Amino acid sequence: MSVLSEGARLDAAAAAVGRSEPSIATVGDYLDLMKPRVMSLVVFTALVGMMIAPGHVHPVIGFTALICIAVGAGAAGALNMWYDADIDAVMTRTSRRSIPRRRIAPGEAFGFGITLACFSAAVMGLLVNWLAAALLAFTIFFYVVVYTIWLKRSTPQNIVIGGAAGALPPVIGWAASTGTIGFESVLLFLIIFVWTPPHFWALALTRVEDYARACVPMLPVVAGREETKRQILLYSAVLALAGTSPWLLGYRSAIYGVTAVVAGALMVLLAARLLREQEGSGAQSAALRLFGFSILYLFVLFAVLLIDAVAGRFA
Repeated sequence: MSVLSEGARLDAAAAAVGRSEPSIATVGDYLDLMKPRVMSLVVFTALVGMMIAPGHVHPVIGFTALICIAVGAGAAGALNMWYDADIDAVMTRTSRRSIPRRRIAPGEAFGFGITLACFSAAVMGLLVNWLAAALLAFTIFFYVVVYTIWLKRSTPQNIVIGGAAGALPPVIGWAASTGTIGFESVLLFLIIFVWTPPHFWALALTRVEDYARACVPMLPVVAGREETKRQILLYSAVLALAGTSPWLLGYRSAIYGVTAVVAGALMVLLAARLLREQEGSGAQSAALRLFGFSILYLFVLFAVLLIDAVAGRFA
């Protein structure tokens, strides 16, 4: 299929999702617009950043900060779906989202996202502190404007640079607790930042046709599957080292260190197996295994960080 025909298809999809029709949206549709699975990971990593920060944050302030972070993440998700409605409509993975199904009009999604973004940043500033509010506002801006509007459709490095938005929640949590940006929170940022490319590219390997049809220059589409697998292995190796940095630099206990070493080694092993697999069902399965394990990797590391911090408070 030619580039012109693909462009026409995207134009038709954009026209379809952009028609003005009465809203039939339910609460569930608006929740779907906020990407609740992504939101839950954002809130969890922000909680860890808050808990490992020195000192004690008042429970009400901490809860307020987490609500603001959750709402801000939902705002970013809604604005992402608003802008990406045209490509979502032609991708199998995203065609059942609320806007392509015409459950929510694009204008409604935009208004909903802007309202949530302003509300979350304002409440964070007024009730928590203005550094945390500025970081939250910057994160929303970076995800929507820098990643979604600029990078996603222009470069195969979209997810590498854009991953900074998803890596900022622990820094926001730390700032909400202390009013500062601590070095350990920067290490958590680094872990998530390096984790994002192998995590997302593993999924992209199973959706190459989808991204090609939507004219999104993901790395497997532009550079091919083999180069993508090599990049996944490279980033996984860097991630294995980055994951141990809180322990190597003396911030965390040996329990965290052992967990990070074992989890990092498994991540590299799965990436190496993916590289060895030839194209076909074996490669698809290997990519899905790595994608699934990458989620477990991040959850386990941050869960142990949280347990380590809580144990340290009661030691």
